[in-house]
Amino acid sequence: MASQPDRPGASPPEALQAEWETLTSGVVDLLPEAEFLERLIEARRQGRPLRVKLGLDPSAPDLHVGHTVVINKLVQFQSFGHQVVVIVGDFTARIGDPTGKSETRRALSLEETRANAQTYLDQIFLILDRSRTEVLRNSEWLEPMKMNEVISLASKYTVARMLEREDFAQRFRSGRPIHIHEFLYPLVQGYDSIMVRADVELGGTDQKFNLLVGRDLMAEAGLRGQCIMTTPLLVGLDGVQKMSKSLGNAIGLTEPPAEIYGKAMSIPDSMMRDYLLLALGYRPGEVEPSLAAVAAGELHPRDLKARIARELVERYHGEEAARAAEARFDTIHRRREVPEAVEETVIPASGPSMPLVEVLVRSGMAASKGQARRLIRQGGVTVNQTRAASEEAELGPGVHLVKVGKRHFQRIRLTSGAPD
Repeated sequence: MASQPDRPGASPPEALQAEWETLTSGVVDLLPEAEFLERLIEARRQGRPLRVKLGLDPSAPDLHVGHTVVINKLVQFQSFGHQVVVIVGDFTARIGDPTGKSETRRALSLEETRANAQTYLDQIFLILDRSRTEVLRNSEWLEPMKMNEVISLASKYTVARMLEREDFAQRFRSGRPIHIHEFLYPLVQGYDSIMVRADVELGGTDQKFNLLVGRDLMAEAGLRGQCIMTTPLLVGLDGVQKMSKSLGNAIGLTEPPAEIYGKAMSIPDSMMRDYLLLALGYRPGEVEPSLAAVAAGELHPRDLKARIARELVERYHGEEAARAAEARFDTIHRRREVPEAVEETVIPASGPSMPLVEVLVRSGMAASKGQARRLIRQGGVTVNQTRAASEEAELGPGVHLVKVGKRHFQRIRLTSGAPD
């Protein structure tokens, strides 16, 4: 999805102009907009922070750069003194968020959600200010709920309203099953908003329905319904689908610096604007001169991508790591040289030679023999700086410099006996 321009917005008082412009910049949905402005004015007048909620579904063990789009918006709220409330969905993940799914999602075990949640928290504080972040787990209030309370919550929404959700509607029209427990997900996520008294809830555009359910449930409970704010979904490295580890198009926050740098250099030219705006938090006015220079042929796209790659690595690994990742990338890709530090793997051969396919698997450069063969067929494997032309290739004893893809080097020491 393309990034959104600054919103024209309502007309805040002069004292709130900078805060309003910053918080609403790049937002897709802001509902109700006038009410959000009213809350900002009230918060400033009363000297209290807004409670800004983000729910994290710990369905995978790591965060990627796509997750940071909404987290960057939370940082902006914190910069103006507001309180961020992070809800770790350790209970809701055991239901499984049906958002965007064409079939029922596998529910996670308690152990899986706890393990994933811990890595989420470790990584989210690479970005957020801990001192202005309240962390809660929704199992604290959802686990003890009694059946009559669950039934009461379910009575607040009709099946017809649930079927207004596009993914549910598509599954219903096509005859694919929708299980009753999937209807509970948006309800219990909305119940979280009641429990934390959220003023605002943030999420990606795919979460709009769930956020609105929270607003409705708060009103049903006699509370002032939360405002909702959605941010764009960052498209992954393929330039087509939203960033997702399961699709293999993601940049993980804790990946090695060289991987982050190399992946960022591979983004399509058409995505540079979105990565500057969404992944790095630039304002439109700050990126347009660079993009105009690229369009005019005054700046090479590679150089702008290098800036993106360098800043991403610096953000999650520090300035020194960013310099090293950039130098390594330039050595490999611009000067076509081999980096100084290359991992060495010793593999004992059972005979006078070993199939290259087996070497790739045993060294960890390929996950399986099938993948190794595909890599060779696609021209993605070089041995001693010569492209491997055959899946039947074999290596003899000695040291071989093997490269898989554009960035993965290993020095393979093939021995005729046990490793040294």
